[in-house]
Formats: sequence, C-alpha cells, structure tokens
Amino acid sequence: MRVAIASLGRFHVLDLARELGGLGAETRFYSYVRRSRAKQFGLAPTFHRGLLPFVAPLIIWQNYGGAFLPNFQERTIAYALNAAVIARLEPCDFFICMSGIYLEAAHYARRRFGAQIWLERGSRHIISQRNILRDLCVPRIPSDFIVNRELAGYEMADRIVVPSGQVVDSFVSQDYTLASKLFRNPYGVDLGQFPLRADLPPSKPATVLFVGGWSRRKGVDVLTKAIHRLEGVRLLHVGSLVDEAFPFNDPQFEHVDPVPQWKLQDYYREAHVFALASREEGLALVQAQALASGLPVVCTSMTGGIDLGLSKSLRERVHVVEPNDVSGFADGLSRALKVARDSKGSENLSDEDRELLSWRAYGRRYFDELSKSHSKADTSYI
Repeated sequence: MRVAIASLGRFHVLDLARELGGLGAETRFYSYVRRSRAKQFGLAPTFHRGLLPFVAPLIIWQNYGGAFLPNFQERTIAYALNAAVIARLEPCDFFICMSGIYLEAAHYARRRFGAQIWLERGSRHIISQRNILRDLCVPRIPSDFIVNRELAGYEMADRIVVPSGQVVDSFVSQDYTLASKLFRNPYGVDLGQFPLRADLPPSKPATVLFVGGWSRRKGVDVLTKAIHRLEGVRLLHVGSLVDEAFPFNDPQFEHVDPVPQWKLQDYYREAHVFALASREEGLALVQAQALASGLPVVCTSMTGGIDLGLSKSLRERVHVVEPNDVSGFADGLSRALKVARDSKGSENLSDEDRELLSWRAYGRRYFDELSKSHSKADTSYI
C-alpha cells in the first residue's frame, strides 16, 4: 500500500506518516519541514520528501511579510505548494492532503496514478466555520479563495477525514450527500511527552489550566466569567495573547508565554483541571494531552473533547457543556474540581486507557480504514 501525504508544515499528518510507515505502508511525506526536524518527531528519513527548496522565499514572505498583499500571498503559496508536490510526487495508491490547500496536486495524483484522494479537514465544514468566525468578528475569516477550494475538495475527495463528531455534524448539516465520505478519527498524543502524573498538586489553590491562544474564538470571555464565580480558584493560562485582554491585575489569573510542547507536562502536573471554552474547534490536541496526563477536562461541545472518551474511565473525565454558557461552565469546573480533590488524580486511568489516546492507536485506526479501501479497490477488478 503506497501512501503520499501532502502537508505544509508538521501538523498531525507528520505523526500520521510516521505511524503508517511503522505499520508497513510505503509512505512519503511531502512538506516544507526540514528532514532533520522531521526526524526529531520520529519520521524515518526515507519517508521524507522536502518542499522547502521550492517554496522557501514564499515561506519567508508568509512568516515575515506581515499582512502585505494577503490574498495574493495566499494564492501564490497554495499554487506553489501544489506545483512542488506535483514535481516530486511518486506513484501512490492514496493521496492524503490538507483541505483548502491541495487541489491541483490531488487531481494530478488521481489522473497520473489512479490514487484515492483522502482529504484532511481538522475544522468544521468551511461554511459553518466561516459563519461562526464572522459572528465572532475575528480579524481574519476564510477568504473566498479558500472557501471555494475547500468546497471543490469536498466534492472531489473519495474520503474526508475529520477528528470529531461535531465536525461530522457540520458537514452533514451543510450537505448530507457528504455523509458517506466522512471518516471520523480523533487525534492522538505523544504519551512519552505527557506522562501520567503520580500525585495531585497541593489542594490550594485549586488550579484550572488553559493552554492555547487567549482569544474570543477560544471562549476566554466565558472562561474568565466562570472563574470569577468560583471562590479560591486560580486560572493558569499558557499560550499567546491574541484578541482579548488578559486580566493581569486579577489575583485569580496567571499568564505564561508559549512554551515548547515538551515543557507543557510541567504545567499539567501543576493543575487540577483542564478547561477549554472554545466556540469553534475541530479537536484541540491539548485536551488529549491533559487526559493522558491524568487531568479531568471541562470543555464545550465545539471542541471535540467528547470524542476522546474512548473508554469508560476517559469518558468519566470529560465534562461537556454548551458554548457561551457561563453558568454551565462554572458548574462543570466545580464538579471536576471536586472529583479531582476527592481522588488521587490518576485513579482508574490504566495503561490501556492512555494507549487509546496515543498516536499509535490513531495510526492503527487510519491504517485499518485505508486497508479496507485498498482491498475493495483490488477486488473491484476481479
């Protein structure tokens, strides 16, 4: 089984490439991530196909050019990436690619090699996502160029891979004919980077952790109001400050600038509960990190958190409320904190539970689905 995976940077598909290769698929990962960098994340050098020489000036423009000609920048980078993949693409049975970016390369893979097209869509259906972001008045919403490419990709794809049930729902509500294309596969986590903590931190102050951008999209206004309703509770935020003011002068709140992923385990050990009040999110990886570390998670129905309840013990640790519900979120935090105080933190979370959250389990689910499609393709000619 020959699998080509076209990305931009790393994203979750580098982990996918590593896991599929480990399961025996002949995998090629096309990305502008350097070979040495990809190797740090466990990707075998033989799987790596670099795009950086083709697009380096454009990446510099994107990273350091600010908002200079953003629409032209978006189009140029998309077309350049597609041309780079086409130039390097080897024969494949499956072409897995990021939605909204790869369209021309996907058509080429199908036409040249007869490849099935599997589209990776990490967020809600593009129309649903754009409507939510527009209502939130965020600085940038998906452009017409990206929306049109997304919709063309949905129509072209053999399968559309999404991370959560609420993303599935957004696709079906927009276009029920897409239901048969959807494959739901929750993302994983590097268990080595997020070990199960042995004990809870001291009971006081009760600490709620949020990792991510301090933004309206992440529902931080709701989270702030919910924390204010809980006496003696501290909110620890790790991440960037985006489009909402952080309450630096409030003793209930503490901010830490973004840290490398490997250092996040220090903050998971410091907290009692993890919180994510997002209004729009496919499936936030930080929730899997928190669960693997032993924290209960309080999240909204728009974060994909419920999809990480892959066992009874994991389901009991995920507390889901509706977005924009301050009272509901405060109640969820209160219940989760009580459970955390009354338990030993990692109680009833087994190695088997944690393994369900791993990238290895994610890759196995993906490999099995690819294998079923591959078998059908092989027998269709008999």
